[in-house]
Amino acid sequence: MFGTMKLENLETLYVDELKDAYDFEHQILDALPKMAEAAHSTELQAAFREHRRETENQVRRLEQVFRSLGREADRKTCKGMKGLLSEGDEFVKARGDDATVDAALISAAQRVEHYEMAVYGTLRTYAEVLGHDDQARLLDESLDEESAADEKLTELATSGINVEATTAAAAT
Repeated sequence: MFGTMKLENLETLYVDELKDAYDFEHQILDALPKMAEAAHSTELQAAFREHRRETENQVRRLEQVFRSLGREADRKTCKGMKGLLSEGDEFVKARGDDATVDAALISAAQRVEHYEMAVYGTLRTYAEVLGHDDQARLLDESLDEESAADEKLTELATSGINVEATTAAAAT
């Protein structure tokens, strides 16, 4: 059947998922500057810029994983991330109360972080099962960074941005 993926074993699935992750990290590299520019809070802008630097490192880690498998780093279009970023782009283009727009950007970014955490957790587990311990450590580093980014976004939201958005709503 045309277009049907053939998954012969866990290694095949692992490589396929690595290609997906490599693609979504590139998609995120393109999206983060737009999100930073759209953000009004200087702390949120800084968080997006910092996460872009982390994302560059995550791309390099994935390239290391591919090399250790004896493969060229390769991308397979990640449709899931494409959809998440497309939804987030609506918030990048949104107008209105600054804090509310920032709250929306945080929401979009956290959806992306949760998707990444799910993928990196799965990839790390596959690497462990396949005996690729060095790869598992690299993937775990990226998972830790995604988790920390999610926590930072939660802190920004709960320590001020969401409260400011609530205040703006009450004032109208």
